[in-house]
Amino acid sequence: MKAVDFDYARPGSVGDACRLLAEAAGDGKIIAGGQTLVPLLAMRLARPALLVDVNRIPELQGIEESSDAVILRACTRQAVALADRAVRQRVPLLAKALGFVGHVQTRNRGTIGGSLANADPSAEIGVAALALGAEIEARSAAGDRRIAIADFFIGPMMTALEAAECLTSVRFPVWPGPGRIGTGFQEVSARRSDFAVAAVAVQLQLDGDGVCRRIALGIGGAGARPLSVEAAAARLRGSRLAAPDLAAAARIVRDAVEPDSDLHASADYRRRLAGALVERAVAEAAADALAGGA
Repeated sequence: MKAVDFDYARPGSVGDACRLLAEAAGDGKIIAGGQTLVPLLAMRLARPALLVDVNRIPELQGIEESSDAVILRACTRQAVALADRAVRQRVPLLAKALGFVGHVQTRNRGTIGGSLANADPSAEIGVAALALGAEIEARSAAGDRRIAIADFFIGPMMTALEAAECLTSVRFPVWPGPGRIGTGFQEVSARRSDFAVAAVAVQLQLDGDGVCRRIALGIGGAGARPLSVEAAAARLRGSRLAAPDLAAAARIVRDAVEPDSDLHASADYRRRLAGALVERAVAEAAADALAGGA
């Protein structure tokens, strides 16, 4: 099958891209890596009148550091982010998640911003971004605005971005000391490169006595968007992350999530899997912290 006819534009700036989207009046789509959009076009599940190619806009490329964050521009390739020193050292949870995204070929084309804007509930980058409390920066003709990641995902393939907005960057906060920081990422999929049936991202901080003082988690594949079950995190704070603590957090997650059934898994299986992956990811993160972590 082939895509329906569409117009194509390759603007040289974010301002021009926003103008083109505004002129398309809701019938335009941004294309970056194209790893999801191109198959949707081929199957005619997406039928935009205009494709706005943002790949060659310089201000959408690259990775920057500040004292408390790592900022990834929207068109930064996933493979570039995975290999980047700042990402690996300062936001290692994102690096772990990126290792599960597709395979080498798709990471060479796929972009950080494109994955987030696509808003697949199982996508690894979104799950890690939620756990880390990332912040989205978007631009339109009206100017720039920032969107907390907790407010960004609305539903499957739906975000808080407006039709004439362009996602420009993602800010990943860096956790400060003192304390040992550890990360864990666990997922189950039919094959390593396939979409996750369920995925869990965890970042935590242990004090000198091995007590968990800070923890955040993101869960994918267990609802219409990536989820953060605060009650489970609250159960683990102040604990030593012993087996009974992990089991209690898993029960909270199983009771809280509301997954759907599909061709890949039943809702009940996804629910039980989400709980099991929370236990595994927290245990991984705790071991990572004790071993030296970030």
